[in-house]
Amino acid sequence: MTTIANNLQQVLGRMAQACTAAGRDPASVGLLAVSKTFGADAVLEAVAAGQRAFGENYIQEGVDKIAAVRAALPDVALQWHCIGPIQSNKTRPVAEHFDWVHTVDRLKIAERLSAQRPEPLPPLHICIQVNIDGGPTKSGVVPADALELVRAVAKLPRLVVRGLMAIPDHAPEFEAQLAIHMRAKALFDSISALKEPGLAQFDTLSLGMTADLEAAIQAGSTLVRVGTGVFGGRTYPAA
Repeated sequence: MTTIANNLQQVLGRMAQACTAAGRDPASVGLLAVSKTFGADAVLEAVAAGQRAFGENYIQEGVDKIAAVRAALPDVALQWHCIGPIQSNKTRPVAEHFDWVHTVDRLKIAERLSAQRPEPLPPLHICIQVNIDGGPTKSGVVPADALELVRAVAKLPRLVVRGLMAIPDHAPEFEAQLAIHMRAKALFDSISALKEPGLAQFDTLSLGMTADLEAAIQAGSTLVRVGTGVFGGRTYPAA
């Protein structure tokens, strides 16, 4: 068994234990393997171990990796999620190559994604990023404005609003992590409870990473984004 395969089993085991502790069905929480800075070979190892959903933070790196993995595995269906910031001039490659986008925090970006999504492709799945803890350097719409943005994006063609995403500042203790994640869950529930026609598939709460996935699952996350836990520590290029 490769290191990545072993890591995947450990992460899935942590997720299952967290679900048991929270009284949840393990099938109710998905794993997004965050493969940023790792090459296509690492993704191929994860695919061989059974992983099918991958998250990329850097758009061009992600586009290149998607192409390489598809060339190597043309008959394997994978899901590619853009989980990094998107500038207005970078929406086209996202619209053309990814299946999901977690980081929509303003209408202009959603409008461009909608206009640039190729017609033959299925609709692009969208999560609205919320700055749930008010971090001054964090991206995301403020919670008070989230519903307005959700409604506006839901009206756009070629997009489907699937839920919310948040990346709160790191908190070292479980209870502090849980408290922040519970804020995101409360906002998610308040929007989901509206049962509006454009939100029929509003079912995804993208919360939690390697260090806090247990708290995120306890709070109600349906998708945890794990990079280091799957692929190991990262080495970033020098600035």
